Amino acid sequence: MTNSDQFPWQRLLQQAEGLLSVSSNRISNAANLSALLYQELTDVSWVGFYFLDGETLMLGPFQGKPACVSIELGKGVCGTAAVSGKTIRVADVETFDGHIACDAAARSEIVVPLFKRGELIGVLDVDSTFLDRFGAEDEAGLNALAQVYLSSVE
Repeated sequence: MTNSDQFPWQRLLQQAEGLLSVSSNRISNAANLSALLYQELTDVSWVGFYFLDGETLMLGPFQGKPACVSIELGKGVCGTAAVSGKTIRVADVETFDGHIACDAAARSEIVVPLFKRGELIGVLDVDSTFLDRFGAEDEAGLNALAQVYLSSVE
């Protein structure tokens, strides 16, 4: 159910660069990027950030239904992406061993780990109520947006 072939990632990258250029605050920029992605991406049910606090990912700015407040490193898609350091795309969350169902309606998910100066600071998480919502172009676009975000923060 991905419509990434028609989605103008370049336009979204330019919007994000402009939006995030006015601040270097990690929370403010995460809030604005979450809102931008939630507004512009089709068929997404949740977009947000979890930030590393000790050995736990803690809920940051997001758009969508209320979410899990904390996720242990190595647990669920977010915790697994954080530990592996690699973007994880899950076509059907029911098939992901250890998936944490913060929203029972979520069917697919993509999580981008965020590293600043080689250190994990958190993850960008996007969910959809559609199976197999996220394709390779979505992954590349979200990875590029994550870099825009990371470049914008202190």
